[in-house]
Amino acid sequence: MTLMNSPSPDVAQADPWRLNFDLHCHSRRSDGTLTPTELVQRAARNGVQVLALTDHDELSGQAEARAAAQAAGIGYVPGVEVSVTWGGETIHVVGLRVDPEDPQLLEGLQRTRDGRDARAMEMAEDLARVGIGGAYEGALRFVGNPKLISRTHFARFLVDSGVCDNVSEVFSRFLVEGKPGFIPHRWARLSEAVAWIRGAGGMAVLAHPGRYRLNDTARWALFDEFKQAGGEGIEVVCGSHTKVQYREFARIALQLGLRASRGSDFHGPEESHTDLGQLPPLPDSVVPIWYDWSELGHGLSARA
Repeated sequence: MTLMNSPSPDVAQADPWRLNFDLHCHSRRSDGTLTPTELVQRAARNGVQVLALTDHDELSGQAEARAAAQAAGIGYVPGVEVSVTWGGETIHVVGLRVDPEDPQLLEGLQRTRDGRDARAMEMAEDLARVGIGGAYEGALRFVGNPKLISRTHFARFLVDSGVCDNVSEVFSRFLVEGKPGFIPHRWARLSEAVAWIRGAGGMAVLAHPGRYRLNDTARWALFDEFKQAGGEGIEVVCGSHTKVQYREFARIALQLGLRASRGSDFHGPEESHTDLGQLPPLPDSVVPIWYDWSELGHGLSARA
């Protein structure tokens, strides 16, 4: 599998640790607020050299994003973020350089999407029990793809209706375990998600590991199972990590022999802490997930 769009020739000559790759972001095809074209155009304006659109359990925005990247003159990597249930937690695995038309991946994502609507109705019923009516219909107003209705869309409804001031407040009062509106969902198994990604020619990356509510023992068990399943990287620099966590997960990547990825996890201008392309570079100690991607030229492996 190759990059769908190669970046400009100067990228191959640059220091790979300083390249502005953004390999985790979302469009309206899942729970972002911009169309794939608007997302790519914003990334290009912000200096992104290679972008991956990684919508949740969805590949329908890939063709549009690829065409927009070509028009904007930036490199493009096909991607997806697969929802996984592990240890009672929802874990996310990013697939990079996947074939968007791979039948097994498409079938697996379809199975993962099934049940979202029923879950959304249960979420609305639970919110109604605490006096918040019309949540299902309200959330649908913010959905680009009704098959992918999610907590994020309910959060936007709660802000828009004045129940909360912002999305951060929503997730402190609602939609999380022990709070109104939380309904668990059974996603794919970790081994399944990695197998789908690898079967589609891609590389599996554990997304934003600093966000998971796991103790040290459970976290190391997750990393070990991920690697044993064929996972190849973890997000070291991402929009929800602190500077301390950049160093922490760089160290873990080295210990486990995993490559490091970089992505903003951008969802929209009004609600994302980090804009597209605005993250700091990867630490010099790690091996970038892209370091030997053949389309970028031999210069990328010079320091690896």
